[in-house]
Amino acid sequence: MDTEKDVKVKRRHKAYAKLNIMTLFFVGVSFISITLAWFAYSGLITARTEVNVKAWHIEFNKNGAPVSNELTIRLNDISPGMETMEEVIDIKNQGDTAASVTYEITSARILETTLDGVEQEELKDKLSHDYPFHIDMSLSDNFIRAHDGTGNFKIAVSWPFESDNDEEDSKWGMDAYDFQLAESQKEEAERRYAIKLEISLKAVQYIDEVDAIDHDFRTGNIVLYDVKNNEKCNAISTTCLKTYVIDRDSRMSDTSVHLLPELQSTYVTGTANQYETKLQELTTNWTVKKEGLKAEDILPIISNDITSSILMRPKLSNEAIGYLNYGTRTTSQINKAISYDGSFRFINEEYPYFSSTKCYWLNTNYKDNKQFALKKIDETYSKVYGEDKTTECSIVPVIEVAKDKLR
Repeated sequence: MDTEKDVKVKRRHKAYAKLNIMTLFFVGVSFISITLAWFAYSGLITARTEVNVKAWHIEFNKNGAPVSNELTIRLNDISPGMETMEEVIDIKNQGDTAASVTYEITSARILETTLDGVEQEELKDKLSHDYPFHIDMSLSDNFIRAHDGTGNFKIAVSWPFESDNDEEDSKWGMDAYDFQLAESQKEEAERRYAIKLEISLKAVQYIDEVDAIDHDFRTGNIVLYDVKNNEKCNAISTTCLKTYVIDRDSRMSDTSVHLLPELQSTYVTGTANQYETKLQELTTNWTVKKEGLKAEDILPIISNDITSSILMRPKLSNEAIGYLNYGTRTTSQINKAISYDGSFRFINEEYPYFSSTKCYWLNTNYKDNKQFALKKIDETYSKVYGEDKTTECSIVPVIEVAKDKLR
């Protein structure tokens, strides 16, 4: 138990970590929102062959105003316990062809450390996890349909007040203070911000290439599938199940897809120790390939909500789940939750296919007496948490289906 003196010292350390003059904004010169490109294509219009064109018109907007696809983020005022700062760039496709959207961090500097040259996935992971603060980015969708398709790019900056690492918070604070002091002695035009990132949003014509996003199987898409006859079906029945795609960023090169049966249906129940037996009992007549739903299946998907999907830790501040697409980061975040007796929370409306009033066992161990489970907290939130192994929860498999069976 911290003494009153210890608490005062902690708060003093955190106060040192605060910088001044906050700015988070986007600048640039290439306004895609008012730029049209034209793609030629051939079509037989009359008795002769003519060349027609498709309009290419992608808009990037912030609060309804056009912005550039080249974004610069400058930060000088972040501190422990700060309210999460979020910026959203809305993307709208008014052209005649679908678009593939990606983003790239083209430059990154934290104080005096330049992170240029670091591979993209590693760089996103570093910004999300390697500092006492978290810088997270996400795209709502990599595929934007033609004519009226929409999406968004988000960036969020957060810093938990109680992070369980006062030493790191204090070190950052002192380093930031030294940096700002040195910058204050320069001419105003030469002064640098403590954190500077440059990001490029890229929208290109969607083409069904090997590495392209498979828009038929985007996360959350509904598929009706007969688990007994191992084939696509058209009407829900005891074997024709309503399922949802739970692959994140399925590619054209992927030959199969993972489907989660709707959680609102009735499945077998049992304790965690009965999991394998009950799963086998449920799927005895199923001819499709199946396995248990795991926490590792859910976290990479819900983590794309960079502001509302969080790790909750008793006696410590909540923090963003963060970027999970690099290396073994998903496993390390699961282990982090276990070490704090924590859980992961997400918004029901964003991920309705993971939302259920009944608890569902996940095929991921939590502790000797607990196993991960999935359940609604209330009408707004659901959680992935550690449930006592003696509790009766429902059990549902994930099925894997060849895409050729679904085309």
